[in-house]
Amino acid sequence: MHVRMTKWGDRPHWEYRAVHLGTDEHGDWFGCPRGTHHERPGLAFDSEVDKVVLAPRAGGWKASLYAPGIWVDTYVDVSTPPVFDGEVLRAIDLDLDVIRAADGSVFLDDEDEFVEHRALFGYPDDVVREAEATAAWLLDAVRERRAPFDGVTASAWLARLADLADGRR
Repeated sequence: MHVRMTKWGDRPHWEYRAVHLGTDEHGDWFGCPRGTHHERPGLAFDSEVDKVVLAPRAGGWKASLYAPGIWVDTYVDVSTPPVFDGEVLRAIDLDLDVIRAADGSVFLDDEDEFVEHRALFGYPDDVVREAEATAAWLLDAVRERRAPFDGVTASAWLARLADLADGRR
């Protein structure tokens, strides 16, 4: 399947391929093995470690949870609710990100970009309120290591991804 994020106004953002790993009480899980190509206008890279992506059952966010080995453990994009369009997972990235770095520090990123884009692109007031409330909830959940941000939940899905990758070799 394909993950396709856009910015407000249908401007292109991150795109990459992923494999559907399964579904649990948190939502749909996708895997991106090390080496997966990620691309957006002006930037591209191949991932250094495995990651799993969670599209929640409800809520305006999408989480990427990483295997050890890079600067980040958890990266949650505040977005419109992710939706499936055939084999494509789509959401509009609303700039705000909740991040847990590999050292355990947790922070909200890109607040300045959110304010700038809100004015520039005319985010509706209800979208702004929902994004801010979602970011606050995510910040607490990631700091408190509530599932699915507890490390244990993602580890099980990362193990499933590794098993799939081993079977393909």
